[in-house]
Amino acid sequence: MRKTEYIIRIGPSDRYRHLHTKEGGKVVFFRVQLETRIEDKWFAVVRYDTAHGFAHRDILTIKGDIKKTPLFNQDYNDALTFAEEDLKSNWEYYKKRFLEEKNG
Repeated sequence: MRKTEYIIRIGPSDRYRHLHTKEGGKVVFFRVQLETRIEDKWFAVVRYDTAHGFAHRDILTIKGDIKKTPLFNQDYNDALTFAEEDLKSNWEYYKKRFLEEKNG
């Protein structure tokens, strides 16, 4: 098995955290998430992973609530590609929603 892990800064107080494991060219596990820093503490905002045996998205709140949505594409290679593209394209929307919940 081969594990790949990295972090990319995408904003002054935002980052994209990536982890996936491949076996024989196929993704067997992944976790990618958008994180934002508030007052020197990092918070997970949105996470895609396969932690419960299926590909899904977790939308988190500052209070720690989680809304889990399954992905319909259960091929982990395709699900990972979708997750990466969604977080990198929509991170500002997700952050705005997260901060509105914090301030609301």
